[in-house]
Amino acid sequence: METSELLKKVRKIEIKSKRLTNNLFTGQYHSAFKGKGMLFSEVRKYVPGDDVRDIDWNVTAKLSEPYIKVFEEERELTMMLVVDLSASESFGTSSMLKKDVITEICAVLAFSAMQNNDKVGVIFFTDQIELFIPPKKGKKHILRIIRELIKFKPKGKKTNISQACQYLNNVVKKKSIIFILSDFIDDNFSQSLSLLSKKHDLTGIRVFDKFEKDMTSIGLNLFFDPENQSYQWIDTSSAEVQQNMKNTYLRRLAYFKSSFLKNGASLVNISTDDSYVIKLLELFKNK
Repeated sequence: METSELLKKVRKIEIKSKRLTNNLFTGQYHSAFKGKGMLFSEVRKYVPGDDVRDIDWNVTAKLSEPYIKVFEEERELTMMLVVDLSASESFGTSSMLKKDVITEICAVLAFSAMQNNDKVGVIFFTDQIELFIPPKKGKKHILRIIRELIKFKPKGKKTNISQACQYLNNVVKKKSIIFILSDFIDDNFSQSLSLLSKKHDLTGIRVFDKFEKDMTSIGLNLFFDPENQSYQWIDTSSAEVQQNMKNTYLRRLAYFKSSFLKNGASLVNISTDDSYVIKLLELFKNK
């Protein structure tokens, strides 16, 4: 990709993401993800309605009238975006590919974190760890992440979510906000999620294409499987083929849901033709 084209794409995503962040997401993000705790700020006179548990008895005794402790939230948080760049993300039958939706969601989440003065880091993965960008603050850092999301060329083709979770567990020691963004075309990752969810605020964002859910009948067609690097003729008008496709979709969806829910983690399903804005707002409100 030419540098000028890359910069245009980055700028376009930046403008869209910042507009959404400023208008919709900043307050919702702040409410959904609390700080590490409450820091003592000052004392002030007690007024009716204050929580008596906050009374500072030492100051109250000295001044012979009730004073309460005032606390403020400690906002220093870290967000980690764990992004699947496997070949299946380059699929889409609507106006956007799965990887394009994931890129925009990452940008919105990253700018929301930046507005709240939180750090943002990224792990790109396939069936191997492709890139780790350590958490940092600031617009320059966020724009670097967006550039990498657009231009990065992964070496791997398949998906290994467990490996990504294990790597994350090794490099991120403090409690963080974790988003795993993938189509979750993988198996046996539930146990790895369990390790993450015990320490972090974990959310799975599953991006899929409607064709994977309900195969459109377009006759006999040659399809390319990007993860296996192979071509196969498929009769999309076959009821059996359509049902097998749907069964595979439903099996993966059920495993995704059960894996996150039983580990106390949040989840959201987003189609390439969905409004991810509405889906993310629902996610934040339900946190």
